[in-house]
Amino acid sequence: MAHRYRESLTYLYSLQFFGIKLGLENIRELLSRVGNPQQSLRIVHIAGTNGKGSTAAALANIFHAANIPAGLYTSPHLHSFTERIRINTQQIDEAEAVELIEELRPHAEVLRATFFEFTTAMALLCFKRRGVQWAILETGLGGRLDATNIVLSDLCLITPIALDHTAHLGTELTEVATEKAGIFKAGVTAISAAQDVAVTPILQQRAAQLGVPLRQFGEDYHCSGAADTFTVSGPDLFLDKVKSGLSGAHQQQNLALAAAAASFLAQQGLDIGPDQIRKGLEKVCWPGRLEWLPGRILIDGAHNPAGAKQLANYLQQRQLDNLHLVIGCKADKQSDELLAALLPFVGRAYVTCPPVDEAVPMEKMAQKVRESGIVVDEYADPVIAVQAALQNRSAEDTILVAGSLFLVAVVREFLLPDVSLLDITS
Repeated sequence: MAHRYRESLTYLYSLQFFGIKLGLENIRELLSRVGNPQQSLRIVHIAGTNGKGSTAAALANIFHAANIPAGLYTSPHLHSFTERIRINTQQIDEAEAVELIEELRPHAEVLRATFFEFTTAMALLCFKRRGVQWAILETGLGGRLDATNIVLSDLCLITPIALDHTAHLGTELTEVATEKAGIFKAGVTAISAAQDVAVTPILQQRAAQLGVPLRQFGEDYHCSGAADTFTVSGPDLFLDKVKSGLSGAHQQQNLALAAAAASFLAQQGLDIGPDQIRKGLEKVCWPGRLEWLPGRILIDGAHNPAGAKQLANYLQQRQLDNLHLVIGCKADKQSDELLAALLPFVGRAYVTCPPVDEAVPMEKMAQKVRESGIVVDEYADPVIAVQAALQNRSAEDTILVAGSLFLVAVVREFLLPDVSLLDITS
């Protein structure tokens, strides 16, 4: 089986050579060839820039706490491809992944499907075969033309929108918001997290055009919190002193969005009570995002300016400084802005290359660090960069790894004894 799994993944990853194709024609035809599995599912569809995965994982944990079988589809993965497709919060095994790939492969080869079109079809087919009624889907890129937008959802969620993937989604926040709002369906309720002032009118306009009931943070539901607990309230919802399963004030906002979604579904007749919502919020894990590893090592997948700002807020809240920063970024990210947010907390930096096709040149990032008067070293190998940080820091110093989820994955694999299974439930 191990050989078949490796061969199947080699084929699957080869589809990345087809690049990104925004549009629904291919995924529509691919799904029709396997019986349109999406039509048997009730779906919560999630778009946004940051926080999609955290919100999706929290909602999956709420469903699990309420004993409601549900599928979860997220991307990217940290260590194993099978993390992308989960049933009742548990990732599928390699044998099931092989079966799904082999079934879809003949159709995908005819259609020249992309990697994300293929994996979306895999998830939907898996959910149907496993007999779950509900599926929680995270968009991959944008929303309007994302492969997941082939579904007819029961509820749409919008996490905070910021600039990212500008080559595909636009260089203005209003353009990005327009793409994300493309998941709205006529008459289907949407719930939005707190948004930039430029984003809210775009969401409201699209909702009005389609007759979408739009529930908004600060108006229809609320969240307030301290360092470790928060309160979330809304129509038929009040949870006080929830012990956040995730670190950071921004994660409290993501958990509040998941709570608002669960509360809405409960109002529609789904058997979810306040105790199950609380349990789901408090039990959720989302590795690689503000995750503390043994030995005062903090890893975070912050890879765009908005994510870096959230990370900086957390560092300030925790009064963390003189950090040993291990950092590397993909070439399409705004590395200067990311560094600008983090360098005020840094005592020494270790610039490296995440395992991606195109990374920001180390010398470019190192020069930016030097301009801030911070000692910086360059390491092509992320593991050697971490080893250098471990050697140079004192016992009370914190190491921060950030800039790329791919970099975070390498570091987790080096520092942890076993990453074959990635739990999202504590």
